[in-house]
Amino acid sequence: MSETVVMKFGGSSVADADRIKAAAKRIVAKREKGDRVVAVLSARGDTTDELLNMAAEVSGTPDPREMDMLLSTGERISCALCAMAISDLGHDAISLTGSQAGIVTDTSHTRARILDVRADRIEEALDAGQIVLVAGFQGVSTNKDVTTLGRGGSDTTAVAVAAALGASVCEIYTDVAGVFSADPRIVPDAKKLGTVSFEEMLEMASSGAKVLQLRSVEYARTHGVRIHCRSSFDEGAGTIVVTEEETVEHPLITAVTHSTEEARVTLIGVPDSPGVAGAVFGALAEAGVNVDMIIQNEPPEEGKAADMSFTVATEDLRDARTALEGIIEAQGIQSIAWDEKMGKVSVVGAGMRSHPGVAATVFRVLGDLGINIEMISTSPIKISCVVSADRVADAVRGLHGAFELGDADADSGAQSPHGAAR
Repeated sequence: MSETVVMKFGGSSVADADRIKAAAKRIVAKREKGDRVVAVLSARGDTTDELLNMAAEVSGTPDPREMDMLLSTGERISCALCAMAISDLGHDAISLTGSQAGIVTDTSHTRARILDVRADRIEEALDAGQIVLVAGFQGVSTNKDVTTLGRGGSDTTAVAVAAALGASVCEIYTDVAGVFSADPRIVPDAKKLGTVSFEEMLEMASSGAKVLQLRSVEYARTHGVRIHCRSSFDEGAGTIVVTEEETVEHPLITAVTHSTEEARVTLIGVPDSPGVAGAVFGALAEAGVNVDMIIQNEPPEEGKAADMSFTVATEDLRDARTALEGIIEAQGIQSIAWDEKMGKVSVVGAGMRSHPGVAATVFRVLGDLGINIEMISTSPIKISCVVSADRVADAVRGLHGAFELGDADADSGAQSPHGAAR
């Protein structure tokens, strides 16, 4: 009996005509093995950035609804071109927009969340023997408007379609060979990981790893979708994301991840009174700003003002400032300060639960390197430290070496980005 397979190709995998043809051949090869194939495609290369620049040329504050109309065109172009290439290879293919594919989202423009996948049209096409190409990164809202899912949203599209179809696997094709123990551009001997648990992958994605989008991993874990992250450019096995029950062993540390896209916001003179923190983070939530680490200093005396610091993605800093400037006077907060040149380095590993001393090693290594830790957050399987952005690479190399994560025979094959982090 044939299986249903979902294949997702990132922007670099369809960046030009030759790569689109190569993706088409890979899709056709899967179909010729007898599988029912759905392919989810991203926009070509830098198309999304080019569309954003077009919007900036005509408007300083583009309307979010119209931004979605604009940005959704990139993936449609990729799908139509790939369908043409598949047709030339002698197979019947149909390209579908997100709305035609039945991807229903909430009404949040530019950052919509998938509510449902009504895959009837995809199923009909598969039953007719067609290869189905679905435009990633987009859907249709409950208000019947075009929506987009935010950066990396094509991963989430692919996983959601795989879940709706009961696919045997969701293959994520990208320009790296899989998930690595660190960014091979920073750590040349970084090791490709054969398997990673959903739990570890969630922590890695949330702390800087961009090989898989965080929401796609969350969706896959919730709906039991098997993910295989692999290279578009060779046939080698990649990294399979599996359930915790399927992992044979839990290494102490699986990977060192990092991000240089962090900004620290400090609220100076925060009144020591109930409700202020709720107002602050409520305003940020309404603005769609995701907050990571939070630290509040104890006031010197009861009833006196304190300072509160937290981190946000650099791309969210402007929205965060706008949201906070609208409430600080009413809440009695003295002022806002920010630093855009922050980074984050994290160690992730399910084995941390049963092995003491990981935190001590992290702090010792960073101390020996003369790297000042600005903020710290932990989970049962992750320790993250905010440091100056210009010391992130040193921190990654130091921690990767200290936990002996390297592969002596490493040949990462990473064409440009990383496996574990960027």
